[in-house]
Amino acid sequence: MGRESEGSPKLHPREAKKKRFIWILAVSGLCILSYVLGAWHGPTQPSSSQSNFYSKVGCDGQSSSILNRDESSSSLSLSSSSALDFESHHQLVVNTSEESQNFLPCDMTYSEYTPCQDQKRGRKFDRDMLKYRERHCPSNKELIRCLIPAPPNYKKPFKWPESRNFAWFNNIPHKELSIEKANQNWIHVEGDRFRFPGGGTMFPRGADAYIDDINELIPLTGGTIRTAVDTGCGVASWGAFLLKRDIISMSFAPRDTHEAQVWFALERGVPAMIGVMGSQRLPYPARAFDMAHCSRCLIPWNKYDGLYLIEVDRVLRPGGYWILSGPPINWKKHSRGWERTKEDLKQEQDAIEDVAKSLCWKKVIEKGDLAIWQKPVNHVECIQSKETSPKPEICKSNNADAAWYQEMKSCISPMPEVIDPHKVAGGALEKWPARAFAVPPRISSGTIEGITAEKFQEDNEIWEERVSHYKRIVGSLRQGEYRNVMDMNANLGGFAAALIKYPVWVMNVVPGNQDPDTLGVIYERGFIGTYHDWCEAFSTYPRTYDLIHAGNVFSKYENRCDITYILLEMDRILRPEGTVIFRDVVEVLVRVKPITDGMRWNSRFIDHESGPFNPEKILIATKSYWTGESKQEH
Repeated sequence: MGRESEGSPKLHPREAKKKRFIWILAVSGLCILSYVLGAWHGPTQPSSSQSNFYSKVGCDGQSSSILNRDESSSSLSLSSSSALDFESHHQLVVNTSEESQNFLPCDMTYSEYTPCQDQKRGRKFDRDMLKYRERHCPSNKELIRCLIPAPPNYKKPFKWPESRNFAWFNNIPHKELSIEKANQNWIHVEGDRFRFPGGGTMFPRGADAYIDDINELIPLTGGTIRTAVDTGCGVASWGAFLLKRDIISMSFAPRDTHEAQVWFALERGVPAMIGVMGSQRLPYPARAFDMAHCSRCLIPWNKYDGLYLIEVDRVLRPGGYWILSGPPINWKKHSRGWERTKEDLKQEQDAIEDVAKSLCWKKVIEKGDLAIWQKPVNHVECIQSKETSPKPEICKSNNADAAWYQEMKSCISPMPEVIDPHKVAGGALEKWPARAFAVPPRISSGTIEGITAEKFQEDNEIWEERVSHYKRIVGSLRQGEYRNVMDMNANLGGFAAALIKYPVWVMNVVPGNQDPDTLGVIYERGFIGTYHDWCEAFSTYPRTYDLIHAGNVFSKYENRCDITYILLEMDRILRPEGTVIFRDVVEVLVRVKPITDGMRWNSRFIDHESGPFNPEKILIATKSYWTGESKQEH
């Protein structure tokens, strides 16, 4: 992309796009004319001037076939032996003068590198409220320009649903959990693989039986509960077995509280990310989850004036449930095993009960090892009760959705106002799966500026067409080769919605400071996601996503940070032989491709689903398989 001279008038983006589109049409027309004239005059060898012309405008006769993933991406030159056919030969083939930079592998010590949760860097921060376990990203001077190696003998993960129960040992070579949690059935080592029996500290009979116990207390079937959050998730067995009930859980736990627990969850094909309840808000919008869960997650719910329960209240939907098992619940039975006094445990439970009451929650039931509370559907009665019990007060001026590097607030996040005490604040949701395509309340109420119900429906239609195009390009999508999918720029969640017919889940990512903020819409549709800034590393382990969709990501970030580091981060989190779908304007993609070439990715340009004349193009890239078997220099 050339820069305008200082004296040149700056074109409006719409005019610039129009001008670029006209230029592409003109070039494509010249290609057609040249080809027709060449065919008319016979299959003669082109002159040097003709060759130069073809080179400049990109009329090299590249095949448009995209169905074979193994076909070469190199251009096919016209020759006297070329047979006439009826395939399209006039796509715009973009050449770039940028040379590929070959990136070397990092040292094997980086094989498990998580840049923003690096343990050495974390030790420099305060241990109070687990601040040292929060996100602390490297400075620009600390960024590395090498490729994170896979461990020796890395294998493609098991397909879902088999992956729920098995993972290859060589992919995550850690036995610590199988020893530490041996009597709790978290994970077993069996030869060259791990087996996940589905157990947990508080569910020795298995996650399925534990979920059945919950289902007897609150309705987990019928589609009313769709999204859940699991704090301190372990290997995410709770989330894994909720999936067959059409409930999707965002599971999180700190980096290496128990070695690689979140990594195991993702290897199983279960949604999870590295995270902690410390001093900052969880990276999710307000009113996101229908259910929150803690099974001996060791979070001090009664400390800091109930700050952590206040944060759970922020992310819970109106009428949402909070489930607690483990200390201090059922302390009369478990106090000896927990090596705590009954007085201490009773005091802790009383404090939790007081905080829940101050949030206007209602205790639904306590039975055995389970206790369940429910958030009110609105704040009509809560506002009245605050006249006599003011603490914690309801926040007066607070953007409840703001959650990217935001400190937790000690006040209750206000729900949208209603007059009728029986009305659901913010609007009631449809049951799943109708919820996925019903107009979300945040849109129907007009709270998302510039997005109407009509635009929402149009977006769904666009993504249905795009995914139909993708499944022809990426055959593995329908064959079950992919499980963990990420949409780096999710907007309204249309990509995830169009994928619900496939055996995948999608991590929908929305920029932390985007205006308008659409992550709340995505959760209202029954999907999960997180806020994130792609100028920083994502909170996950290496090699945890099978398919990444990057729609207009680099147009959004190219003036904010070096796109090379975004691509290196994508390489870090993408599995060997994983795929990336880039869609952006040509000028951006021609800057992306040389970098992907240098990262050992195989890529090829594909026409837009509407045809070759659309200035937006698609770049399909596949990460090649290689491991760090031999010692490499950093």
